[in-house]
Amino acid sequence: MPIPSEYPTIGDAARRHEVTRMLNRGVAGSGIAGEIAVAVAAEIIEGRLAPGDDLNSVELARTFGSSRTPVREALLILEREGFVQITARRRPRVARLLLSEVRELYNLRAELYAIVSNCVCRVATEEDLELLRVQQRSLESAAEDDDVDRYFWVNVHFRNTEAAIARDATLRRVLDTLGLRALQLRHLSLSLPGRLTPSVQDHARLLRAYEDRDAELASALTQSLVRGGLRAIERSGWTGEDP
Repeated sequence: MPIPSEYPTIGDAARRHEVTRMLNRGVAGSGIAGEIAVAVAAEIIEGRLAPGDDLNSVELARTFGSSRTPVREALLILEREGFVQITARRRPRVARLLLSEVRELYNLRAELYAIVSNCVCRVATEEDLELLRVQQRSLESAAEDDDVDRYFWVNVHFRNTEAAIARDATLRRVLDTLGLRALQLRHLSLSLPGRLTPSVQDHARLLRAYEDRDAELASALTQSLVRGGLRAIERSGWTGEDP
């Protein structure tokens, strides 16, 4: 599996790159329906559309200068990903995710990324580690600027690079099945007050563990990072239920 050596400029390009990749590995990125799906998914991930919010197909069609047909196609794409709920006789809305489901997702991510970290310690080349060092510096820069969105997308790239370095295609496919909901929750956890500084410090410790080839420590740090995100969501008061 090729290791990504360069990532799109953080911002619209990075957002589109990752969301399109997750939406059926680029299938949803073609045509106006794909454009709408990517844009709406990004709004949900970055918290500008919240769970339970209505999605007005007329307004979306006006925004994108399209008919309502590609809007409906886009919403069906997002429904398949578990991002949008479509029920009879009411507007589509951003799907909710119960706290119990959030915990299940995070516990699974913690175990999977522990495997990733173990693999990185075993197989990473010096060139691979240099990629992570570059991304760590980008994380530090975003944290210094208190730029949550930039920090988040660099963080996503850091994790994707780890998975690519592990050179386990099956493991990466399993991680991808966790989908866009994981991105939404990861952004939420990082957007909470006081989260960026400890996150960037933990990533620095993880990188040192990779450099030392300390698989046990790296796996433990990864699990701590993931579960730290869960604790932040729990403290935020997220329930996933209707208010």
